[in-house]
Amino acid sequence: MAQAPQTGGPVAPAILADLAAASRVLAAQDVVDGFGHVSMRLPSAPDRYLMARSIAPALVTPDDIIEYDLDSNPRNADGRSSFLERFIHGEIYKARPDIRSVVHSHSPSVIPFGLVGVPMQAMFHNAAFIAAGVPVFDIREKFGATDMLVGNGVKGVALAEIMGKKDVVLMRAHGSVACGRTLQAAVFRAVYTEVNARIQHWTVALGRGAPMASLDDEEGRLADVPNQTAGMRAWDLWRSQVRSAVNW
Repeated sequence: MAQAPQTGGPVAPAILADLAAASRVLAAQDVVDGFGHVSMRLPSAPDRYLMARSIAPALVTPDDIIEYDLDSNPRNADGRSSFLERFIHGEIYKARPDIRSVVHSHSPSVIPFGLVGVPMQAMFHNAAFIAAGVPVFDIREKFGATDMLVGNGVKGVALAEIMGKKDVVLMRAHGSVACGRTLQAAVFRAVYTEVNARIQHWTVALGRGAPMASLDDEEGRLADVPNQTAGMRAWDLWRSQVRSAVNW
């Protein structure tokens, strides 16, 4: 059997710049802090993905980007360290050929929904994707007491199985994952998952037990269609804001 090539080939500088910018956007939008990561499937080689070396998201530059195969083996690390939880990304890409980008974060307003039996609901149209449902991955159900980290492929497979065909999954006592068919869509969903969580907390407090008029499944499906293109408006703004601080 022929050996897989070392890398998927050269990557356009603009792609590396956008992926690095995505890390900084997520930090600027308070989705990630010193921890968290975003990846994208390599456009020219769908069996590979790109992600920064192990570094705080707000510090990522294009030179920090490493290529991985879908088993999450680095192909061009050149001495650069990798995130322990890169298996989140590789196993989702294996399970979901439609997904082109993955964001893992520990955004604080989202975490409580993985701790109690209160499901996330789509509070407004920008978070319409949440109306499809947000499952919760509880790592102890299959692996018992752990360090809570998805640090190998087996745990990554278990996470991807719970996520199924949804595009957002919570991780009990840990964080969440948001996915998209483009890098920009995944960033948009990660940002608005956190915003939606804050709005749901406020709504519950304001309503004091009253029913919530959140988006139903059909409203969510219909509202998410224009978001696929309108979301680029948010990306253009966020990208321009981080671009002003760097030279790439």
